[in-house]
Amino acid sequence: MPLQTPSQQNTPPRAFSAIERLHGNGSHQIIRKSTLLIAGIGGVGSWAAEALVRHGIGQIILVDLDNVAESNINRQLQALPSTMGMAKVDALGERLASINPECAIQRIEDFMTPDNAAGLLACRPDAVLDCTDQTSAKVAMAEHCHLLQLPLFMAGAAGGRSDPTCVRHSDLGATQGDALLARVRSLLRRNGRMSLARKDRFGIRAVYSTEPMRRPQEGSCSTSDGQAPQGLNCAGYGSSVCVTGTFGFALAACAIDHLLARGTARDTQTR
Repeated sequence: MPLQTPSQQNTPPRAFSAIERLHGNGSHQIIRKSTLLIAGIGGVGSWAAEALVRHGIGQIILVDLDNVAESNINRQLQALPSTMGMAKVDALGERLASINPECAIQRIEDFMTPDNAAGLLACRPDAVLDCTDQTSAKVAMAEHCHLLQLPLFMAGAAGGRSDPTCVRHSDLGATQGDALLARVRSLLRRNGRMSLARKDRFGIRAVYSTEPMRRPQEGSCSTSDGQAPQGLNCAGYGSSVCVTGTFGFALAACAIDHLLARGTARDTQTR
């Protein structure tokens, strides 16, 4: 059944009327006219994407090269027995379209990398959500978003944690207890491609957890080369949707707050 069409341009459809009541008059129009890009739609990004679509976002760009695998079922929104083997951008895109058919969903079947970051961000979305777990991709997005003056919201490491009440958000320069974000900070400072007014502030809102990471339980997973676990797959740290989903929701909330604040400021300036 299609969403109800508003009788007036500034009246939100019933599906999103609660957003208007929460954030105030005009909030639905601001969100509806916005475009967000999400790099990585796994355990964090898939939940962020759904939250944004359920807020009535007008356009969303999904960037990921992976296919849905059985090991994704414990934490990824689009991972179902019926979607095994599908491209993640297709599986999630179909779900999002069923929630809000009026949302324009662009699916890019590729990984965000230092080589393609400039091209993928050239569309200049209203905000970028970094839900990847690759340091090089995070550094590239930070540098290109800084160059293009695009708001960036970055996820830290959600693996190896089970307590969603420990999830926090702050400027990237103020995060604590997250080795992934610490590496990103170090590389950004070393590269010197970002002109920072203060060394402790990057202008990037980051979501992280203060909970100490748990190493995989003995015998639960093993690596073939004996190296330390990396990422969220079976060869890495364990994961819980209670935490990965919370990361995604926190990123989406930060992005929505930014869109509304910027939209309200622009509206004030035009009066």
